[in-house]
Amino acid sequence: MTTMARTSTGLAYPDRFYAAASYAGLDGSLNSNNNDVSSRFSNEVALILYALYQQATIGPCDVPKPSSWNPVEQSKWKSWQQLGNMATTEAMRLFVKILEEEDPGWYSRASNFVLEPTIDVQMNTISAENGSLVQTQDKDVISEGLGSVVIYDTWISPPITGQHPKARYQHGAAVVQEKMYIYGGNHNGRYLGDLHVLDFRSWTWSKVGTKAVESPSPVNIAPCAAHSLIPWGNKLLSIAGHMKDPSETIQVKAFDLQTGTWSMLKTYGKPPVSRGGQSVNLVGTTLVIFGGQGANRTLLNDLYILDLETMTWDEIDVAGVAPSPRSDHAAAVHAEHYLLVFGGSSHATFFNDLHVLDLQTMEWSKPAQLGELPTPRAGHAGVTIGENWFIAGGGDNKSGASKTIVLNMSSFVWSVVTSVEGTVPLASEGLSLVVGSLKGDDILVSFGGYNGRYNCEVNILNPSCKLNLQSNITEAPSAVHNATNPTRDLRSEFEIGQGKIREIVMDNVDSKPTISECEKTNERIIATLKVEKQELESSLSKEKLQSLQLKQQVLEAETRNTELYKELQSVRGQLGTEQSRCFKLEVEVAELRQKLQTMETLEKELELLQRQKAASEQAALNAKQRQGSSGVWGWLAGNPPEHTAIDDNA
Repeated sequence: MTTMARTSTGLAYPDRFYAAASYAGLDGSLNSNNNDVSSRFSNEVALILYALYQQATIGPCDVPKPSSWNPVEQSKWKSWQQLGNMATTEAMRLFVKILEEEDPGWYSRASNFVLEPTIDVQMNTISAENGSLVQTQDKDVISEGLGSVVIYDTWISPPITGQHPKARYQHGAAVVQEKMYIYGGNHNGRYLGDLHVLDFRSWTWSKVGTKAVESPSPVNIAPCAAHSLIPWGNKLLSIAGHMKDPSETIQVKAFDLQTGTWSMLKTYGKPPVSRGGQSVNLVGTTLVIFGGQGANRTLLNDLYILDLETMTWDEIDVAGVAPSPRSDHAAAVHAEHYLLVFGGSSHATFFNDLHVLDLQTMEWSKPAQLGELPTPRAGHAGVTIGENWFIAGGGDNKSGASKTIVLNMSSFVWSVVTSVEGTVPLASEGLSLVVGSLKGDDILVSFGGYNGRYNCEVNILNPSCKLNLQSNITEAPSAVHNATNPTRDLRSEFEIGQGKIREIVMDNVDSKPTISECEKTNERIIATLKVEKQELESSLSKEKLQSLQLKQQVLEAETRNTELYKELQSVRGQLGTEQSRCFKLEVEVAELRQKLQTMETLEKELELLQRQKAASEQAALNAKQRQGSSGVWGWLAGNPPEHTAIDDNA
């Protein structure tokens, strides 16, 4: 069946040139001050655009050279005069080319006031047996949107209003209620800490005012890059990332979307070391963190889980061969059962390998990849829609990855969605990719990146393969097994549009089951699901009860810890008092010892004096005895005794 649709062909010259000139703000006047041009572009680019516009609309420069007293007009004249005899058509094409290099999304934004011609496009559709349309083969055209025609499998730049965020890469992006939040990133080696939001309903940027939670000890929310931004309830969680002054362990910051406040979340258990370039995926109420690069440039391949209900870290011991240490890879969760890791880099080595972790058995495996194998890359971004994992951007330090690719996570078949040319934001490293909504369709939304220059462009893509095979949790293990088996299911290929879609023909499946068999099968499945649901609800209730008990124990432990701390402070005070008393006693003892030493010295001196006195007395006694004996013989000799004379003199 063939249908006709109308689509845009793009303006031809010279209409495209005049649309570009009008968008740039040039009015064609020789005396134009080019306020609009100079406000949008650098002085050098503004002068070139002005000169090309004059060359295209007037011709070669034949006006007199302005006075040297007017340097602006002289610069404009010089730029125009240097074009010489350049042809009008060449000047028009160069004008549009330079504008596209400086502002790649100008044509989409100018589409609101540019009337484009339309042509009829033939669309082939496949009719089902009941006559209804089930799939479009030439998926080049969809319905009208964003004020112009929106196409499948092609990146376009939507008309954006509001204050654009600063150009950046390695930022975090998350979607909450049809709004894309952008936080942090890197620009010229400087870490950013601003938060912006893009409303998908109006495609308007606005900056979010933030503040820290008021507390006795202020919380320092440092700017960061290469972190992960995860939506959780009415909060945005920023996990890990590189900072100017890195912490020893991973930090978990939370932004409350209702109060507009940042806070640092307290975690328990042994947290991972600080890092950036890791992957963080939300699985139920837990975050799965893999790999990254530490603050000391050490590459990691460890696996941690953070329970968001208890805020407890747990390092996981895995089986199998884990991916080699890496950072700037991409990871996705399939059917809440498998974690897929693709690409990344190890300093100078870039990867294009695919690894799968069974989240129930915690065992790594490396399935065989089918289809067109992607080139090695790092710094890419990925999102999932159904069982399809879309990946855009990345590079290998030599060139950016120009192909937007998709992996069917059940069959591990790679396909190319589209390809871009030249140095454009979609071939950048460190860009972000989220799933948005456009008229009820899931679309890919990219922002930022670095490909030789920092970007702040928003681009969207409406994928045509998002409604292909839907995943089934009970079939996922067999898909992993089949992907590693070279004698797996028969695959038939058929061309569709400019690409290919691979159809998986499963063996041993009745293509025409009877209605009764389908009903019985459905009843059995429903009954099984009900039993599993009851078991899960029972397990969930037990886990919640255990969580409450643990929280109560933690609260009691914290209370006991507070009491012990108070007792410790009291004991420390008493110890200080006793230490003061001991010091005083030591001083008194020292003084007594000094007095004792003085008394001992005096006793020695007294003993010496006593000995001297005794000696003197003994000497006097001896002298008297000698005098007594010498007196008798003196009388006999006729000499009078001396003491008599002494007594007479006295």
